[in-house]
Amino acid sequence: MRTRLGVTALALLFLAGIWLVAAPFAVGYQPRDAAFTPATVNDLWIGGGLAAVSFLGLVWYAADLLRELTARGRHAAED
Repeated sequence: MRTRLGVTALALLFLAGIWLVAAPFAVGYQPRDAAFTPATVNDLWIGGGLAAVSFLGLVWYAADLLRELTARGRHAAED
């Protein structure tokens, strides 16, 4: 249960980061063909960082799960 909650939290944080990166353009507070506003720069940095860290967490979890499943498979093959 705790694992599922953690993976769900990481996935939601990843989606939130992606939304922060896309929001200035989707919502329209970044004028077209203009220099980035401070709000846009903030959203890009915070959203990109949030998405990157949560993605790395998901990859780390998947690698750990794969390692555990491989170890279980080896253990079952030995029996």
